[in-house]
Amino acid sequence: MDIKLHPRRIFRCGRLVKGSWLHYRLTMLLKKYIALAVLLFCGLRLACADVIQLKDQAAVTGKILAERPDSIVVDVGYTVLVVPRNVIAGISKSDNAAPTPAASNPVVSVNAIPQFFYSDNRPAAARDVQDLVKQIGEAVVQVRTPGGLGSGFFINADGYLITNFHVIEGETEISVEVYHQHNGQLDRETYKQVKIIAINKFHDLALLKIEDKNAPKFKYVTLGNSDVLSVGDTVFAIGSPMGLERTVTSGIVSTKTRQLEGELYLQTTAQINPGNSGGPLFNLGGEVVGVTNMKITFGEGLGFAIPVELVKNFLEHRDAFAYSTDNPNNPYHYLEPPGRTKNQPAAQ
Repeated sequence: MDIKLHPRRIFRCGRLVKGSWLHYRLTMLLKKYIALAVLLFCGLRLACADVIQLKDQAAVTGKILAERPDSIVVDVGYTVLVVPRNVIAGISKSDNAAPTPAASNPVVSVNAIPQFFYSDNRPAAARDVQDLVKQIGEAVVQVRTPGGLGSGFFINADGYLITNFHVIEGETEISVEVYHQHNGQLDRETYKQVKIIAINKFHDLALLKIEDKNAPKFKYVTLGNSDVLSVGDTVFAIGSPMGLERTVTSGIVSTKTRQLEGELYLQTTAQINPGNSGGPLFNLGGEVVGVTNMKITFGEGLGFAIPVELVKNFLEHRDAFAYSTDNPNNPYHYLEPPGRTKNQPAAQ
């Protein structure tokens, strides 16, 4: 039996087949262009990526988010890896032509002043105080003047260090004792060519620099973030209380906002005594969260530290607090007031 198809039925069937074919072609073309775009994006990403060369000849490619004393944090696109420094052979940044050797000191995303001080605002993993003291204790120094002594800490390898203003107030003869570690032993070295770079008497901060010709590169600390501290967090201080150098005391954060004479301080139960002034207060990540400053003399467990955010602000704007021999005890330079004679009209 012959079957006759209606012309419209043939047309509709043809249109349906053609439409499906076009849909298939468009889908394949779209997938092809998407795949090409993904390849181009990945190529650009790799071209702009950092490369961490491992000691086993492998490599990790991605964006370095943070560089800590013991590890590197890398974003590889689909996850974030923490690579221990002891397995790293070299690091090649996207803006560097050649790999750089793995550093023993932390190299992190720096603030507004590149390579002057090192800061990581994210909390580091907690570690044992004993291990941290071995690692960062060499960066803590003793500051001596004819009128007394205090503590301080290096913020970079070039000999720049932080202490309290009251430790060097009115002094120009300053020496710094550093405790270098050699083969498990501590060698005390005294540096006497110390220059005052900047002072802020209102926040009790001073920036010094060792300028001795034989000075080596110094171990330094990382500045953390006191804003992320919580009451009850463990902290520890390293300094020279009563001249007893390299003394470690630990405690907890009692409060983050203790108001004293119009300024806010970190209050801690870590023992603070004369000689601790200007030394670092560390969190359990080994980052400086404050500068030990004073204690209540008639009480126990009442120590205070300047929050590290004020230290960062002081360092970022150190030019505004530059030390002047014409005005040594004040961070500002005041112009002479206008005199009456200067404004009088000339005699006729």
